[in-house]
Amino acid sequence: MNAIAYQRTVAKPVRCTGIGLHSGKRVSISILPAPINHGVKFIRKDLPDSPSLNAHFNKVVDTSLATVIGYNGFIVSTVEHLLATLSGLSIDNVKIELNSYEVPVMDGSARPFAEKIRAAGIIEQSAPRFYFVLRQPIELTEDGKSVGIYPSNEFRISYTIDFDHPVIGKQTLSFCITEETFVHEISPARTFGFLHEVEYMKQFGLALGGSLDNAVVVDEDSVLNEDGLRFTDEFVRHKLLDCIGDLSLLGLPILGHVVAHKSGHGFNHAFLKAFFDQKNAWETVTLTDLERHGKDPVNSLAI
Repeated sequence: MNAIAYQRTVAKPVRCTGIGLHSGKRVSISILPAPINHGVKFIRKDLPDSPSLNAHFNKVVDTSLATVIGYNGFIVSTVEHLLATLSGLSIDNVKIELNSYEVPVMDGSARPFAEKIRAAGIIEQSAPRFYFVLRQPIELTEDGKSVGIYPSNEFRISYTIDFDHPVIGKQTLSFCITEETFVHEISPARTFGFLHEVEYMKQFGLALGGSLDNAVVVDEDSVLNEDGLRFTDEFVRHKLLDCIGDLSLLGLPILGHVVAHKSGHGFNHAFLKAFFDQKNAWETVTLTDLERHGKDPVNSLAI
């Protein structure tokens, strides 16, 4: 079992500056240490009284182009890459201050966030980390899309995409999500889009910050980026990265095997609601609880 026993936060402030993928606005964020049981909280420093909101699925207000959370009239947009980084690095408690409404896209991947956070350091805190542990499967299927989560003693995601496009096609990937696999195998994968869709969105004032510097762009039969792909299957790796970020909106880490097919932000969010509707299928436990019952979340929990 590759799980972290105690809650964690960043050792010191982490600063990032970049462009918002959809807004095109330049934005700066600060990722700050936070106390135990604080969770992940976004703070809009550009608004009066610096309103804040927790990163939780019940705060999601839009999933059409990115995952957007909001509350009481304000939003924080395109949170998935940063949330995936915090989840992949097993960081539970941070304050994230922004001076605009959209998290910067950086190079289109989570790697810049991961590198900056690891350089600043991650510290263990005094309180135990709670996990969602699956006792029985939870599944959601609709219109050829599906997400399921199954009992396991590790956090694993198996993801499949299937695009009718010669560059992408069908790709399947499965990883146990640990800090090392996230940093080296998942975080470098960039967001991607089709040239005709990008051009169409820009006509309507969307994807204003998108460029070959922060996204993989494909035309009818090729990748337009001069340096090509970072992985031959970079497309499914990025979808898996997005999935990690969306799943983190459950509010606690998971011990379970997630199997996703052709899902996206909207369907991931629908699955999170289904997850919470089936409270008999999971428990929240610490690693100490699991050790007491034989480290077998599938068969041995009796808490």
